[in-house]
Amino acid sequence: MLVDVAATTVNPVDTFVRSGRYPTRLSFPFVIGRDLVGTVAETGAGVRGFTPGDAVWCNSLGHDGRQGAAAEQASVEARRLYRLPARVPPLAAVAVVHPAATAWLALFRHGRLGPGETVFVAGAAGNVGSALVVLAAEAGARVIGTAAKHDLEHCRELGAAEALDYADDRLTERIASLCPRGIDVHVDTSGRNDLGTAVELLAPRGRIVLLAGARTRPVLPAGPLYMKDASVRGFVISRATTAELAEAAVTVNRLLATGRLRARDIETLPLHAAAKAHQRMEGGELHGRRLILDVAGATAP
Repeated sequence: MLVDVAATTVNPVDTFVRSGRYPTRLSFPFVIGRDLVGTVAETGAGVRGFTPGDAVWCNSLGHDGRQGAAAEQASVEARRLYRLPARVPPLAAVAVVHPAATAWLALFRHGRLGPGETVFVAGAAGNVGSALVVLAAEAGARVIGTAAKHDLEHCRELGAAEALDYADDRLTERIASLCPRGIDVHVDTSGRNDLGTAVELLAPRGRIVLLAGARTRPVLPAGPLYMKDASVRGFVISRATTAELAEAAVTVNRLLATGRLRARDIETLPLHAAAKAHQRMEGGELHGRRLILDVAGATAP
């Protein structure tokens, strides 16, 4: 389908694709950008369920042979496009559809998180970390999160049962005291991937989901992992199937409609500032702020 793009985002993965750090099929000239919100302009032959003018979103463009979203119009496979819930502002939606889908797949597809289980989120105040906290709490899990001291109250407001200062010298001891049975699902959004500590804190049959830190080479304590009947699972959303993405989109839309999924800090830039936006992200300037390229003057969230 042909989509009139209202807005797109700048994600770390977009800089990885552009720079070559994430090898993927590209055709040149190449359009950057993973996510979009917009309206259907035209539907292809045989496409059902959409009509011109429908508000839609997508979070899987710009890699694996697909052109990206940083354009006035984008061509999108119907199976990668989802309806935008009524009364959800476009910029509010585009800011969260990628981190929220990442969080959903990490928790439920790869982490197999269930109600009543305990999930540990390192970096709980970030974009993906915040979505992890909201989704896990909504699913009836107990969330233990770490963040900078000034972000701890924000983590509690999102739904964390306990929020701890990641700079605390006794952090591991405090987590262990809060979780005497251990942690069922361990997710580190910072990419530090300290597997020694993570395995130490796991419950029997606990799961570690790796979703960041492509260049890390941590030591795996295989013996303790084996004795706990535990597992380590790597996960990158770029390899998610269309069926998995669609499954995640159901929950993302539900929580968008209720306002539970919402970016904490948004900055909008015009489309022509895309190169500058990539430079700022690669330079580490954003600190959790979501950069949105406002293509069509979309209504602010």
